[in-house]
Amino acid sequence: MKTPIHLWVVGVFAVIWNFGGVYDYIMTQTNNEAYLAMLTDAQRAFLDQGPVWFGAAWAIGVWFSMLGALLLLLRSRFAGSAFAISFAGLIASTVYSFAIADPSSMDLMTPGQAVFTAAIYIVLLLLWLYARAMTRRGVLR
Repeated sequence: MKTPIHLWVVGVFAVIWNFGGVYDYIMTQTNNEAYLAMLTDAQRAFLDQGPVWFGAAWAIGVWFSMLGALLLLLRSRFAGSAFAISFAGLIASTVYSFAIADPSSMDLMTPGQAVFTAAIYIVLLLLWLYARAMTRRGVLR
């Protein structure tokens, strides 16, 4: 089956979108002072005090989403699975951020950051649904 042009458009968008998450993760995990300067002291403390499982869930969310984007471009049927695993990581990190942490992320976010967090959920869900649809149509093999 010929690869539809929209697969390349969605795949390139997904890689660019996920590059932002990868960049954020790497800069945060390496304690890049210039990057972290944009955070408040409370936001930095939130990241520093998170349990190991929160960090693991965040890593799973970020890296499996990038893997899903790359697998999409490679026309692999495993793209949908990678996005699903990423979604599980996103949910787990959100449980900590909003339900367990004190103060919660919601207490520390600006309205713009809250909207962006919602956008992460929406984009990841749409990428997963797209990958599933392309697998069902036989585009991803």
